[in-house]
Amino acid sequence: MARALIHMPATAKRGEVIEIRALIGHPMETGYRVGADGRLLARDIIRSFVCRYNGEQVFGAELHQAISAHPYIAFFTQATESGTLEFKWDGDNGFTHTETMTLTVSAT
Repeated sequence: MARALIHMPATAKRGEVIEIRALIGHPMETGYRVGADGRLLARDIIRSFVCRYNGEQVFGAELHQAISAHPYIAFFTQATESGTLEFKWDGDNGFTHTETMTLTVSAT
């Protein structure tokens, strides 16, 4: 089971641009390294990351072998209404991890 850390404000003003930072603990094994037994280690990477704000995708990324272990992604979005942000990572070997955060938006 992976561990994800997400940093974002809990509150924002309507129309404010907020920064969201997401990190997930994952080895991101490229499939090119040799193990102690001299055999190639099987590839095990996160292939995609998606953030949805009240069900609408606001950010997405495809990840490849060149991405380091424990991928860190930072992006900005505009606070439009109170709701839920869903963060989802999908990868090799059926890996999937989802986190949700709540954002409260005020009119002023």
